[in-house]
Parts: sequence; C-alpha cells; structure tokens
Amino acid sequence: MFNRNPTVPASTLVDQAASAAHHGIAATQHALDGLAGSVQTLRDDASARLDDVAEHANVMAHRGVDALRDSSRRLRAQAHRASEGTTHYIQQEPVKAVLIAAATGAVLMALIGFMTRSRHNA
Repeated sequence: MFNRNPTVPASTLVDQAASAAHHGIAATQHALDGLAGSVQTLRDDASARLDDVAEHANVMAHRGVDALRDSSRRLRAQAHRASEGTTHYIQQEPVKAVLIAAATGAVLMALIGFMTRSRHNA
C-alpha cells in the first residue's frame, strides 16, 4: 500500500497515507450506513409485529369478554328457571316442600355440630 522506496518524497508518502485513510473512512461510513439501514429495517419489522401482537391480544380480550358475558347470561337464565321450578313445586306440594326443607336443615345442623365438635376435640 505504501511505497517504501527511500527515493520517494515524503509528500507522496503523506498523500498515499491520506488517500488510504480517506478510503478507510469511506468504507467505514459505507458499512455504518448499511448497518443503520439494517437496524431501521429491524425496527420497522419489530414495530409491525408488535402491532400485530397487540391487535391479536385485543381480539382475544374481546372474545373473552363476550364469552364471559354469554356464560353469565346463560347462568342467570338457568338460575331463573330453577327458581321458577322451585316456586312451582312449593305451590303444588307445600307439605313435601316443608318436610324437605326441615330435613335439609337438620342434616346441615348435624354436620355443623359434628365439625365444631371435632375441632374442639383436636
């Protein structure tokens, strides 16, 4: 690259060094420009992908809310039908309904009494 001939004037050597430095700087700038372009492309790709992910998450959230709303509506309708069925049964069979309620209450009280006794004994 550099001419090592001692008969070459110093100014020529300086010119050759300056030219080599200029070419090195130009090559470095070209490499950095390419790198900057690659970084910008990656940013654009990442931004587009993040937008896609955000949109997908938004769609999934709306689907979840809609599913929860539908399930709540169905559960409310089932509870209403059960309430109506219970009311109808009580109206048709009041004696049986009272006996069933009394028996259920007695079983629950026995279970509660058994559980509290076993805790006190432990």
